[in-house]
Amino acid sequence: MSVSEEIQEKASQLPPELQAEVLDFIQFLAFKKAKSQTTSQESFARLPNKFGAGKGLITYMAEDFDAPLDDLKDYMF
Repeated sequence: MSVSEEIQEKASQLPPELQAEVLDFIQFLAFKKAKSQTTSQESFARLPNKFGAGKGLITYMAEDFDAPLDDLKDYMF
């Protein structure tokens, strides 16, 4: 028995409201798969995978960027 046939058999034994939940879950999994494929393809397409690919992306850095944070004062030596 294939997986598809087993899913159909078990789903047909459920009450209609649970069958609707199974359908929702299947649609969710399909959406999740499509989204992950799109996201992974887009992330590779944006920047070439080489040294210096992010050059020019940071246009501003505050003068006190390296200054200690007041919130961490209790943890400093």
